[in-house]
Amino acid sequence: MSHQPLSETDISQLLEKLSGVQEAIATTIVGQRQVVQELLVSLLAGGHCILEGVPGLAKTLMVSTLAKTLRVEFKRVQFTPDLMPSDLIGTEILEEDHGTGKRIFTFQKGPIFTQLLLADEINRTPPKTQAALLEAMQERAVSYGGQRYELAAPFFVLATQNPVEQAGTYALPEAQLDRFLLFVRVDYPSAEEERAILSRTTGSASPSVAPVLGADDVIALQQLVRDVDISDPLLHYVTDVVRATRPENRSHAQVERYVRWGAGPRAGQAVILCAKALALLNGRFAVTLDDIQAIAAPALRHRILLNFEAEADGISSDDIVAGLLASLSVATPSLS
Repeated sequence: MSHQPLSETDISQLLEKLSGVQEAIATTIVGQRQVVQELLVSLLAGGHCILEGVPGLAKTLMVSTLAKTLRVEFKRVQFTPDLMPSDLIGTEILEEDHGTGKRIFTFQKGPIFTQLLLADEINRTPPKTQAALLEAMQERAVSYGGQRYELAAPFFVLATQNPVEQAGTYALPEAQLDRFLLFVRVDYPSAEEERAILSRTTGSASPSVAPVLGADDVIALQQLVRDVDISDPLLHYVTDVVRATRPENRSHAQVERYVRWGAGPRAGQAVILCAKALALLNGRFAVTLDDIQAIAAPALRHRILLNFEAEADGISSDDIVAGLLASLSVATPSLS
């Protein structure tokens, strides 16, 4: 889609606001800089993001803090085992026209009709409701009763989930996980960060977060991301990395041994868009190798399906990605 080019002044102001978002989040969230960076990358790249971590790591607080820095409509849905698709999308209700006395069905929009949606603990709800959300994420619209309802732009879903090994969870199928641009892992804080968290959250002071970016700013930044340059050698490198995740290509021994199936072309799109977003986040208008390697794991980890041998040997998809990044170079010719 064509768009009006931005002036240097406009771009400078947008990047200044973007820097302000990171600073505002840091006033509330201690540490987790990489996680916050990956959240912002997903937002700038125009995709959805899933956060996984054990309870108590401030996943929900992180998302709600990001929402406060944006002048967009924000809604949070707590996913539970009894949540129905209609609770999310909406339903028809019978209303009476007081003028004519006639009764008509009117579509009552659900909480998915927002700009930033926090789908909290998405793997606590059954697959039918998960599928309803993921369909809307893909189409950026909702169909009900033969009518199509467009979702407002920007539309950004941030889902949190507890590790799938925990009781009472419904793991998202690989095909549905692929709808998320990034899969971000939230780890425990360092000892220093944990002390800072305890100090900051057990006193009377409560930091306030003011909005920094408006909806139009977010859309402009998303358009700007696509104008960030990536060289042909780096484009070939991303192609090589993604294709090397597929065991049938016989390009990497670890992949042949441990991977059931590898990432598709959507994974390459995710890596490139997110590398562009990361470059812009750092005030640059050209992708570097470091950008690609920094974003490769969250862009690929949920798009590589491992076999039972990998599980037995303690091999993760992150290990596979790290091995590929270490073995492939930018100079490597593209795989046939």
